[in-house]
Amino acid sequence: MILTLKAYGSVFGARFRTLLQYRAAAIAGFGTQLFWGFIRIMIFDAFYRSSTAVQPMTFEQIVTYIWLGQALLMLLPFNADGDVAGMVRSGNVVYELVRPLNLYFFWYSRAVAQRTAPGLLRALPMFIVAGLFFGLQAPPNLASTCAWMLATLGAILLSSAITNLMTISLLWTISGQGVGIILNSATWLLSGQYVPLPFFPDWCQPILNVLPFRNVIDVPFRFYMGHIPPEEIFIFFPIQIAWTVALILLGQFVLSHGVKRLVVQGG
Repeated sequence: MILTLKAYGSVFGARFRTLLQYRAAAIAGFGTQLFWGFIRIMIFDAFYRSSTAVQPMTFEQIVTYIWLGQALLMLLPFNADGDVAGMVRSGNVVYELVRPLNLYFFWYSRAVAQRTAPGLLRALPMFIVAGLFFGLQAPPNLASTCAWMLATLGAILLSSAITNLMTISLLWTISGQGVGIILNSATWLLSGQYVPLPFFPDWCQPILNVLPFRNVIDVPFRFYMGHIPPEEIFIFFPIQIAWTVALILLGQFVLSHGVKRLVVQGG
């Protein structure tokens, strides 16, 4: 058991170090995310100036929410594992089947690295720049900081499970673009990345609460701001883990059926 965990840790570490090498892409991404952060803040500034209604969040909280979204953008499950996609197209995916490891968790370890390493390269400068100059506020207290960190861990695990589902879909779709677009669009809209979820109509809230997507973005960010009391982490973190386990079990089930039906180069 310990040796197996070390093996998956080695897979994660190798993939993590590989992704840390893309520093030029991270710098370009940082500039792009900074630009879009300004655009979104200007839109909400116009909204707040033109409305006299009581809003579910203050403008200062909105600014912090937006910068968190830009800093931690890579938490979102953007696409499937590009290396696996290449192996599916070439037929080399057959070599994945002979590894002395569980294929699902082998790919899952890579997905966790995919959700963390590029995000780390972009998040650190964004926190520094936006925190010093553009209105990103610090958490109100230590309890909120700890709750945010734990909720972010849950978000990484959950997002990686969603990413792995996209990777597994490559066994049927080859490119994975269709599944990626559907899941990506659903996650962006229903997680709060486009619009913070408290702004959605009241009739939407029960639906948003049931779906897993809010646990990727909205929940961690609102813990950061203290908009959700830190003691409620004992409610939300188990929900994140439950959704992660459910999606892992679904992924293993789908993968087992995909492997049984897999045909490589007509063989």
